[in-house]
Amino acid sequence: MKAIICTKYGAPDVLQLEEVEKPTPKDNEVLVKIHAATVTAGDTRMRKFDVPVSFWLPARLALGITKPKNKIPGMEFSGEVETVGKDVTQYKKGDQVFAATGMNFGSYAEYLALSGEGKDQVLAKKSSQLTYEEAATIPVGGRTALYFLREANIQPGQKVLINGASGSVGTFAVQLAKYFGAEVTAVCSGRNGALVKSLGADKVIDYTKEDFTKNGVTYDVVFDTVGKASLKDCLRSLHEEGTFLHAVGSPGIALRMKMASINNKQKLVAGGPPQNPEDLIFLQELIESKKIKPVIGKRYPMEQIVEAHKLVDTGRKKGNVIITISQN
Repeated sequence: MKAIICTKYGAPDVLQLEEVEKPTPKDNEVLVKIHAATVTAGDTRMRKFDVPVSFWLPARLALGITKPKNKIPGMEFSGEVETVGKDVTQYKKGDQVFAATGMNFGSYAEYLALSGEGKDQVLAKKSSQLTYEEAATIPVGGRTALYFLREANIQPGQKVLINGASGSVGTFAVQLAKYFGAEVTAVCSGRNGALVKSLGADKVIDYTKEDFTKNGVTYDVVFDTVGKASLKDCLRSLHEEGTFLHAVGSPGIALRMKMASINNKQKLVAGGPPQNPEDLIFLQELIESKKIKPVIGKRYPMEQIVEAHKLVDTGRKKGNVIITISQN
């Protein structure tokens, strides 16, 4: 089968399209023919080992000391079940599915074997009403946005600011915050203002012209989806009993947030979503009912994986970047 291989850390050109052995599913696994995968900011950080200093040692141990342990990158996908192990009862050949592979990676390939019940994996059946491309955007971006906004327990009428509103997590977060009844202020570049407005944002701040942490406005919830604003400045933009959400929380950031929350009525949340298939189904149902929609900014074939990673490296992608694996 064809797969994207990463044998060392570095620039996008370390990624190579090669022929590798097709996996054989274990008794508790399904073998999925992958139709679509994505390139997330997390994928590019893992590729070049761009992690905060406080996360360096655990990341090296998890990902690989001198080179990636898992040579095939990719953390989310959609596809069709080709075969199932003898102990699998929940899925059958022909089922359309979508999944997050987490730190196991592997979605940049024509086939992937997984259980969907592992520590880092979450698998669910895909509705025929969603395209493979749409479904592939849900497991990372959609699920991350949902997790953090639920942690904030948003109430109708609350003021929510979303920093990085035009990315994968951000575009889902804008729509989900509106779904929960919030008044949404989206922070992004001016060229993406029309996009986030179309997703329901009530106000847009162009970060190239205005620093939201210095305009004197405060919010019930501040959600930093990209980790580019300072913690101190974000807390200054938060109501006294507001909630700060940080989607790119390293151990260092998490510790600083814990320290900042001492003797503080503000709620500070870092980390990531649990492996919960019900979240995938919930988001899928919202898309089916037209309450939210995946934003796909660019599509690339496997042969152009380097160009796809270069785009995501710029930090200027709109919504999700799709890698088309199979069209059959």
